[in-house]
Amino acid sequence: MKKLLSILCAAALTLSLAACGSSTENYAGQTLTGQVTAIDGSAVTLQPGELTEDTNTPPDLPSGGSDAQTPPDGGSDANTPPEKPDDASGSDTQAPPDSGSAPSGQAPDGGSGTNTPPEKPEGSSDSGTANGQPPAKPDDASGDANGTPPDMPSGDAPSGGPGGSGFTAGDETVTLDFSAAEITENGETVALSDLSEGDVVTVTVGSGTAVTTAEIVSIGGGQGGPGGGFGGSGEVTQGDSANTISEDGTYSGTAYTSTGDDENALRVDGAAVTLDGITVDKSAGATSNTENGDFYGVNAALLATNGATVTIKNATVTSSAQNGNGVFSYGSGTTVNISDSTITTTADNSGGIQTTGGGTTNASDLTVETSGNSSAAIRSDRGGGTVNVDGGTYTSNGYNSPAVYSTADITVKNAALTANHSEALVIEGKNSITLENCTVTGNMSDTQGASSDENVHAVMIYQSMSGDADVGTSIFSMTGGSLTGRNGDLFYVTNTHCVLTLSGVTLRNEDADAYLLRIVGNSASHGWGAAGANGAQVEFTADAQTLEGDIVVDTISTLDLTLKNGSSFTGTVNIMENAEGGTAVSDNAVVTIESGCTWTLTGDCVITSLVNNGTIDFNGYTITLADGTVLQG
Repeated sequence: MKKLLSILCAAALTLSLAACGSSTENYAGQTLTGQVTAIDGSAVTLQPGELTEDTNTPPDLPSGGSDAQTPPDGGSDANTPPEKPDDASGSDTQAPPDSGSAPSGQAPDGGSGTNTPPEKPEGSSDSGTANGQPPAKPDDASGDANGTPPDMPSGDAPSGGPGGSGFTAGDETVTLDFSAAEITENGETVALSDLSEGDVVTVTVGSGTAVTTAEIVSIGGGQGGPGGGFGGSGEVTQGDSANTISEDGTYSGTAYTSTGDDENALRVDGAAVTLDGITVDKSAGATSNTENGDFYGVNAALLATNGATVTIKNATVTSSAQNGNGVFSYGSGTTVNISDSTITTTADNSGGIQTTGGGTTNASDLTVETSGNSSAAIRSDRGGGTVNVDGGTYTSNGYNSPAVYSTADITVKNAALTANHSEALVIEGKNSITLENCTVTGNMSDTQGASSDENVHAVMIYQSMSGDADVGTSIFSMTGGSLTGRNGDLFYVTNTHCVLTLSGVTLRNEDADAYLLRIVGNSASHGWGAAGANGAQVEFTADAQTLEGDIVVDTISTLDLTLKNGSSFTGTVNIMENAEGGTAVSDNAVVTIESGCTWTLTGDCVITSLVNNGTIDFNGYTITLADGTVLQG
């Protein structure tokens, strides 16, 4: 059962949701809880609603079931992100992503770290270059254990805090004055700048519209910037199942359906099964908590859990319920092998194939299409795991819905990956995407989506600090195939350390005013680290690769660019000021050109240092180094 907690209450008065409008004079002396939908200086707009406390405990594990869900080292993390992306607003409760400590360092001698690059063409925007110094590069790329999911439940309810709570927003909004508010989170006082869109807060209103106290109940981070929910349970909660298979065997031609709330159409629990020619349809049924759906598989069409090994062939899986992920692999020891199947989802928070808690998914020749917001075609979330995809087409149509959202180790070969209203690819934290011979297209909106106010891009690599991904090195590698960005920068990296390698990839950026690569801090409005201390560290290797476009790195971030094996680069590299005035670091931009490689300048450049064993075509432009040296042809 669910215990409903009214959040619009005072000592002697309960306010109905219908009373919550844009007028605020009636809130004097009252307490209400709402989700932040907009922040304009100290004016904060809330969407009041109801907090629900989950007092249920999940079913006991079957005998022999695994309980510790520690993801494999190096690929685990813990998240939407974008689609945590992981900035929940309205019915789409996914905020990105929505950071770590920055390395110390002084600005380069000669002040090159404070030079700004040549102005971009008229109409371009640098609004996405928020600031921040990146987390220090972790030794051996190891991170903390933030992404390790909780142990499987013992049957006892979790104690303390709102970890088991969800939030349902009403239809109205109210704008309040937070200028004098005392804001707390987990018992600690925080600043107004720490409040983000998507956060759920409980406030006490003094006179007029002035808030006296505000407590952040839950973070709207998660797979948001690219997506995610909030209010997830502190324990593994998987809801009910209309059909459960817990015995080994082969099942052919069977139809499995569900219309129930928090209910899987089919669950395979701890068994080794083969499913051939089945149909699975999750046509209805509400979700009580989107993060429990994102993390643990509540309301998914097909859920494999508790160490199950599931082989699926020639299946048709459909879902039209929110949180209705198509095929979900949860937990260490759980493996889903799926081939020659079709997966279609239409509601929000409904990925195609989803892997969390250290699970494994092996997919080949699938046709996957998602239409909801925060619904990546290939998706992972808290606890990560391993995903291998070979062949097929994977298409997303919603906002905050990349073709691939990684909080895991994800490898995709010989596939078509298309995001029609989102960035194409997202990596959160200490995780990876490896692509071979794939056709990738992203088309992110610059007005819709949780992170579009920070940056518009085709590929996003970041750390949300939501707890869904370990802090550490993000790895992106692409060999062969093509990457097309229809809007914004081709690559955007913020608040993480990243190793980026391209080899023989056809790159197309259809936005003439955007960057090839933008490495910067961010405003921290989504919780991605602290403004002025959340830049990125990028080691970018072009291996037998043709690059074209401009690269920018801000003063709290670093770039180490290497051209090798006959690579060519036509464009500029420049250092720009961090937008939040963060402390500059040394070695902002180091460029190495190996023998047989060429750099053709299209404008003046400002970098820290240059190692040139190849060819530079200055084309009438100059390169200024940190020590004041000016190089020209």
